Amino acid sequence: MPMIDIYATAGTFSDPHALARDAAATVKSIEQVPDIPMFRKNTAAFVHELKAGALSNVDGDANYVRVQVLTNAGALDRPKQIAVVRQLTDLVAKAAGDDSLKQRTWVLLTEAVAGGWGLWGHAHTNDEIVTAAKNEIAKLKG
Repeated sequence: MPMIDIYATAGTFSDPHALARDAAATVKSIEQVPDIPMFRKNTAAFVHELKAGALSNVDGDANYVRVQVLTNAGALDRPKQIAVVRQLTDLVAKAAGDDSLKQRTWVLLTEAVAGGWGLWGHAHTNDEIVTAAKNEIAKLKG
């Protein structure tokens, strides 16, 4: 159930809501979790539009995008890490209508420590998340 944060200067994306939806769907798909409400409702992306001048590299360039993906520990093995970075980079460039943005998009993958994934008012371990998913699947089948 990743949380995705996308930071860019305001006006970079013509439809931030569509980008947020597509980013969440992309990471959910790569993660290969069951298509159940628990994951559909709790995988989300946030597009943060920054004021002009709110970001810069060392040379003063401000035409960058930063994407941070927070997952529970171990959710993304190496092939999934590579897929998330590639697909989100491509998605950001497409949403901006600027293919050159692929060279200026930073994607950071972060894992929450065990017990550091809060949902429904509880700090979950990976085992608790798996158990909750199994319980939801059983309830949906029953």
